[in-house]
Amino acid sequence: MKSDLMRMLESRKEEIIEIRRYLHENPELSFKEEKTAQYIADFYKGKDVDLQTNVGNGYGIIVTITGGKPGKTIGLRADFDALPILEEAEVPFRSKNKGVMHACGHDGHTAYLLVLADCLIQLKDSIPGTIKIIHQHAEEVPPGGAKSIVESGLIDDLDVVFGIHLLPMGPSGTVGYHAGYSFNGRAYMKLKIQGRGGHGSSPHLANDAIVAGAHFVTAAQTIISRRLSPFDVGVITIGSFDGKGTFNVIKDSVELEGDIRYMTTETKDTIEKEVKKMVRGIEEEFGVACELTYTPDYPPLYNDPRLTAFVAESLRSLKDPDIKEVKEFPAMAPSEDFAYYAEKFPACFFYIACTPKGVEDPYFNHHPKFDIDEAALLVAAKAVGQVVCSYFEM
Repeated sequence: MKSDLMRMLESRKEEIIEIRRYLHENPELSFKEEKTAQYIADFYKGKDVDLQTNVGNGYGIIVTITGGKPGKTIGLRADFDALPILEEAEVPFRSKNKGVMHACGHDGHTAYLLVLADCLIQLKDSIPGTIKIIHQHAEEVPPGGAKSIVESGLIDDLDVVFGIHLLPMGPSGTVGYHAGYSFNGRAYMKLKIQGRGGHGSSPHLANDAIVAGAHFVTAAQTIISRRLSPFDVGVITIGSFDGKGTFNVIKDSVELEGDIRYMTTETKDTIEKEVKKMVRGIEEEFGVACELTYTPDYPPLYNDPRLTAFVAESLRSLKDPDIKEVKEFPAMAPSEDFAYYAEKFPACFFYIACTPKGVEDPYFNHHPKFDIDEAALLVAAKAVGQVVCSYFEM
């Protein structure tokens, strides 16, 4: 089956690119991907699969390919939402939806998986098991689509789940992997500080909310530097401080919003505990009242070490001219809601390098000039196809 699959994928390289370009021209934001979901569902019409739409809290789609023999069940996931970014990439298939762009590669994820799934459907009689294709909505905006798909119960029978991400971290043909904690988890924080306003000449008669807020901004960084081990990863970013007032008036209240990142669940718990403790201290120290909203979003993404080692070995054994190098990548600072699948099932989320040809300093994901070498799409299809075939052979 493996050799047949690789030949089929090679013959459909241009189709994968064509699908990617169509999706790139027609991006839709998270939870608003109605037309994209319809395009995906239409792709499977008339094919010998079980198709479930509107899965989870949005436009999620699950396609079940039942093989000719009983066996293990594999999940393959690709996301399909875009970002609120005005595209600046100089490509002939630029976004037609002004202010919305596929700046993270989800168009490529969907394109490769559609064609790979179609090839697997044609080979289904040779498949000793079941494959569930998960086309996931809303990866970019919490609460995301993954958690609701996991909670739907429709993929409870998975033995493993695989996913990939296009990253401009090397030339096309490079596949990366990382075992253990691989993407940061994140939390959202909003802090409203209610003080007592007053005249700028008489601060002793007021409780200055700006001073309390400024203290929190600075003091919060000591959570990272003094409460975490030097070997742990944690970030607290205060991205918004809304305290605009008048120059000679002591501000009555301020609102802050922050982004918290962490690489392990233990670090997550430590940061949350310390933030809440610090807020209580500010209330006491400055005589203000604080209203804290602290919402954990995506958990850290944990790649099963044994499964990741299997993926790396499987890809190295392929000896395919399109897959030139398989190497370890570093852990990633961003977050990824694939982490919800990895919390429930043995999982491996690996990376397909896609730096455009001739570019030494590529624009990274989420940049308005983000672009890929489209040769990486066939690499993605072959790499995931190889992993699927190898897993069924175990």
